Amino acid sequence: MQCCLPLAYEFLVAHKLDSKHFFPSVSVSAKLPPPPLCTSSTHLKYLQVKRFIHHSEEYKSLTYSRAKMKAYIYDNQPGDQRLPHDSGTPVSPEALEKLGVLYYHMPAVSAVDALALERGYKNRDEITVSPDKMGDVYESKVKSFFAEHLHEDEEIRYIRGGKGFFDVRNKGDDWVRIELEKDDLIILPPGIYHRFTTDETNFVQAMRLFKDEPKWTPLNRSDELDVNHHRKEYVSHYLA
Repeated sequence: MQCCLPLAYEFLVAHKLDSKHFFPSVSVSAKLPPPPLCTSSTHLKYLQVKRFIHHSEEYKSLTYSRAKMKAYIYDNQPGDQRLPHDSGTPVSPEALEKLGVLYYHMPAVSAVDALALERGYKNRDEITVSPDKMGDVYESKVKSFFAEHLHEDEEIRYIRGGKGFFDVRNKGDDWVRIELEKDDLIILPPGIYHRFTTDETNFVQAMRLFKDEPKWTPLNRSDELDVNHHRKEYVSHYLA
């Protein structure tokens, strides 16, 4: 297990905060040391950095908005899954939070960095879902993404370009469709049933954030999953 200390240091450097207060022996530069083992002393230093960041004016200026969020009950009408399927019944950010789903609109990547530090997302990569990028497997991939499933780990996506829809089940087992565009970030908890599709443009580029080795293997919905530990935890915490 490795510590988030380099990420904390990188954040301080990027925002010209008082990094020497925490790292007096390390010169400020873009070249960061390799991640150290998470000993008790380095973990304490990491927590000090987090506290400093949370009380800094620079951190407070890294604003995000939920005003742009568009979520609604899926209309369940037949037709192309990539169409909006808007029933006209909106769903608020607060209602999504009660399902464990978090949404942010973050035009500044630095705000994503701060969130990653706060939640311990040490790693990231990018994925592009499009016919040009995936070739002949695009249609089959989109169909697999749209099969109802859960993961045993958080799913975090920061949209870098294009547009797509995440559908999640609510307490009444209805689909809630969440529209995601550039600079939108979504966090889905482990154990929630969901699915994903691009819109009619057939293009979305997303940053995936994760802590260690993510467990993103899709487990398609079935009665057998009712005893899955992550599903049981989700149900007891959010749906009971």
